Amino acid sequence: MGTLGRIPVRQLVALMVGAAALIALATGAWMWTQAADYKVLYSNLSDRDGGAIIAALNQMSIPYKFSEGGSAILVPSGQVHDARLRIASQGLPKGSVVGFELVDNQKFGTTQFQEQVNYQRGLEGELAKSIQSLSAVQSARVHLAIPKPSVFVRDQQAPSASVLVTLHPAKTLTREQVTGILNLVASSVPDLTPKNVSVLSQNGDLLSANGAGADAGGLDATQLSYALQVEQSTNQRIIDILEPIVGRGNARVQVSADINFSRVEAVAETFKPNQDPKVASVRQQQSTQSTTLGAGAGVAGVPGALTNQPPPGGTAALDPAKATTAAQAPGTGPSSNRKDETVAYEVDKTIQHTRSPVGNIKRMSAAVVINHRKVTDEAGTVTMTALKPEELEQLNALVREAMGFNKDRGDSLNIVNTPFNVTEQEAVPEVPFWRSADTIATAKDVGRYALLIALIGYLYFGQLKPLLNKAMIPAPMPMEDFAFERERERIAADKTESGELLTDARRIAREDPKVVASVVKAWVTPNG
Repeated sequence: MGTLGRIPVRQLVALMVGAAALIALATGAWMWTQAADYKVLYSNLSDRDGGAIIAALNQMSIPYKFSEGGSAILVPSGQVHDARLRIASQGLPKGSVVGFELVDNQKFGTTQFQEQVNYQRGLEGELAKSIQSLSAVQSARVHLAIPKPSVFVRDQQAPSASVLVTLHPAKTLTREQVTGILNLVASSVPDLTPKNVSVLSQNGDLLSANGAGADAGGLDATQLSYALQVEQSTNQRIIDILEPIVGRGNARVQVSADINFSRVEAVAETFKPNQDPKVASVRQQQSTQSTTLGAGAGVAGVPGALTNQPPPGGTAALDPAKATTAAQAPGTGPSSNRKDETVAYEVDKTIQHTRSPVGNIKRMSAAVVINHRKVTDEAGTVTMTALKPEELEQLNALVREAMGFNKDRGDSLNIVNTPFNVTEQEAVPEVPFWRSADTIATAKDVGRYALLIALIGYLYFGQLKPLLNKAMIPAPMPMEDFAFERERERIAADKTESGELLTDARRIAREDPKVVASVVKAWVTPNG
C-alpha cells in the first residue's frame, strides 16, 4: 500500500488503464478462439416452418444465425444433431408437402369431388416425400393425371404422371435411380405404366428420356455405359497383368469392344430321315377288310310271281360230301376279298426356340504400347533398351489370355515396344502436404492460438510490465526536499542514540548504585 501511495497519479491511471486493456483483450481473444463453428441446421424452409423452428430454438436457448440471404438457419456445429432431434420431436419441419394427412380430418358434408381431389393431393404428396428421401434429391413435386373411369372401352384413357425433382448442388441421379422413380410412381397408381411417367430436373432436363430404351429407336445410355464398363474392365485386367513385368507406368492400353445389343429370337423345326418301321413309334393304325361274292351266288331273276316261288326240291346226291358242299354254296359265281391297312409312324421332329442374349461381344480389339526397358550400368548411366522378341511374344500371350482373345469372332491385338516421351512419362505431381485441407485447417487452429499468445505477451511484456517497473521506482526529490529529508534522518538518529544511552544509565543505576554515586560525585566536585 505504501508503494502504491508513492506512485504518481498519472502513472497510476496509466497502469490501471493498461491492466484493464490487457484483461479485455485477453478475454476477447479467448472468446474469439472459442467461437463456435456454425453449420446448417435446415435450409430452403417455408416461412411457416422457419418461424416455428426459430421459436423452438429460442425456447431451447440455442444460438442461431442466418445465411444465404435468410434461406438457411445455422447453429453451432456441436449442437446440430441435438437440435434436429429435439425439433423433430415437435413435428418440425412440417414442410410444404402434405400427404394423406389431408384425409385425416374430413369435414361433414364433403362432396365426392372434394374427396377425390384430397385423395389425389395426398397421393402426390406421399410420392413426393418418398422421392425426397433419395440423398441426391432436395425437393420433389409429383403431378398425377388420373382420368375418370368410363363404362365404354373406347373412352377409357391411361393415366400419366410427371415428376419434377430439385437436386442438391453437384448431385445427379443415376440411371438406376431414375428407373426406380419411374417404377415407384407407376406402382402407386392403378393402370399406370413406367413409360407414361416423366421425370424432369430443375434445369429442364428430361431425365427419363431413355426410359423407352432401344425399343423406341433412340440411343440408350445404359447400353453405352455397359460398353464402357466392358472396355474399362478389360483395359484394367491387361494393365494389372503387364505392370508387374514392365513396371508401373510403362504400359499404355486401349481396348475397343463391339457390343451387340440387338434382340434376336428364332424358332427352328427340324425333321430327320424316317427310321426303320420296326423301331419306329406308331402314331396311328387303321385296317379295313371287305369281301364281295359272285353274281350266281345270290338270288337273281326278274321280280314277279314266279320269282317268289320256293326253290324246287333237291335231289339226293350220290356222294354225301359233294351234297354238303352244294348245299353250302348254292351259287357257283366268282367272289373277291379286299383288306386295307394304314399305319402312321411318329415323325422324328425337333423344334428349337432360340433367344440370343443382349449385350454379347461381337468383336474386341486392343492396342498396347510398352516402354523400353530402363537399364543402369555400373557407372550409373541409364539407357533405354528395346525388349527381346521372345519377351514380346510372352507379353502377347499374356494379353491374349487377359482380354479373352477369340479368333473366331475376329478379335485383334497389336503390341508395340517403343520409348515413351519424357513428358508423357512424368507423373502428375501430388498436392503438397502444406496445401492439403487437413494441413490448412490445422494451421488455422495453430495460428489462432499463436496469435492469442503473442497478443497477450505483447500486452504484458511490452506495455504492462514497463509500467509496473516504472511505478516501483520512486521519483527523484528536489534539492530542498532532499536536504530536509537528510536533516530529519540525522535528528532521528540522534534521538535514537540518546535514548539508548539513557536506557543504559538507568540499567547501571539499578544494578550498581555505587558506580552511579561515584560518577555524580565526580561531576559535582570541582577538583575531582
